[in-house]
Amino acid sequence: MSKVKIGLIGTGFVGDIHAAALKMAPDAELVAVASLPEGKPKEFAEARGIPKAFEDYKDLLALEEVDLVHICAPNHLHCQMAVDAASAGKHVVCEKPLCRNLAQADAMIDACREAKVLLMYAEELCFAPKYVRAKRLVDEGALGKPFLVKQSEEHDGPHMPWFWDVEKSGGGVLLDMGCHSIEFARWVFGKPEVGSVYANLGIYVHADKTRGEDHSLCIVEYEGNRVGFAENSWAKRGGVDDRCEIYGSAGFTRRSFAREFAPHLQPERLRLRGRKSGHDQRLHLYHVRGDLELRLPAGDAALRPLCERRGETGRDRRGRSRGAQDHPRRLPVGGKRRASRVALRTSPGR
Repeated sequence: MSKVKIGLIGTGFVGDIHAAALKMAPDAELVAVASLPEGKPKEFAEARGIPKAFEDYKDLLALEEVDLVHICAPNHLHCQMAVDAASAGKHVVCEKPLCRNLAQADAMIDACREAKVLLMYAEELCFAPKYVRAKRLVDEGALGKPFLVKQSEEHDGPHMPWFWDVEKSGGGVLLDMGCHSIEFARWVFGKPEVGSVYANLGIYVHADKTRGEDHSLCIVEYEGNRVGFAENSWAKRGGVDDRCEIYGSAGFTRRSFAREFAPHLQPERLRLRGRKSGHDQRLHLYHVRGDLELRLPAGDAALRPLCERRGETGRDRRGRSRGAQDHPRRLPVGGKRRASRVALRTSPGR
């Protein structure tokens, strides 16, 4: 199979990420890049080994060898670029958000449909490994029926000045980052119909820079008694905070970007803790690298296909070393005065 020849439009922060990712894709070949002169497309291309560079994206679209274009330009340019690409017979991958309003979205879809080319809205959360793993737990039935999905992405403000200008960005943080949260929940639920939407938008920190909201809360109710909750912020200090939680009828899982690269955590290790408190017995499964937490009722059979037994274990509360021979074959639940631990490893291919 021949490689897909790709043209990249945009040399900013996101364009750089796409260029790096495409270099790692075995079936893709980045053959050209286009950006306005201030984006220094020639320097961008030389530094990354891209054969051709243009200061007008229409020159890139004129290349017969280009099969697909990646639109990584500011939001207000997405619609026209996509329409022009479709007219040139190119398939389109468009960075988030797709565009600024519904009329532009309809124009992009209609143009690509008429030209018989593909249009992809590039929502990366649906491909990020930590979120793919959480979705797989839902698909495998480990959590039962999901009824609530929370996702949030928060930091102290966008990386490029044009985001503050609502005429270029199309809005504030809900459009910029809430699009991730909303689509992730919709994806987890299987893309059901929307019943109702509630949003609370406010400008709390950056009123001197923008007319768009810098913190947002959004609740989307879907058919089938399911709810997506999105919280997003340009006003949260302390770096990027990116996380999700999925509540199901038989379990709970979460992912957190903040712990994804913690240096003291060991990859591919899992720890299982048995705990009994009153009448509530639950097994808590923590994916130590990246903090994947899966909570299931004690003895739940859904846990078994997720893990395999590992020989060595940790220590009990009194500091005594416990080996695999100290435990029965069934995963234990600790009593009132003792908490047993069994070290686990994810099964191959999981």
